[in-house]
Amino acid sequence: MISVKYHVFVCTACKVKGEPTGFCFKKGGQEVLQKFIQEIDDRGLGSDCLVTYTSCFSMCKDGPCAVIYGSAAPGGVWYGKLDEDAVEEICEQHLEGGTPVEKYRI
Repeated sequence: MISVKYHVFVCTACKVKGEPTGFCFKKGGQEVLQKFIQEIDDRGLGSDCLVTYTSCFSMCKDGPCAVIYGSAAPGGVWYGKLDEDAVEEICEQHLEGGTPVEKYRI
């Protein structure tokens, strides 16, 4: 079993049949996913963080969305209206610093 400090789930709005038709996809969910992967790699957090893409969270009005689970936040911290700049802030403040970024929380 993999043991990580944080597990990041990013909505890419892929439906069961694999068709990317949802809101998060149309608003850049794939780019948000790639930015999380890039930032985690660039910051050397790969051994502490796991990134997984998901299908729809059913929170479309707040998309693109992500939820981060970790030992300090077992119930998860939900983020919405994400873009690449938001991902940089979340990686710096939450994944590196341990403090959720309030302005993106939903």
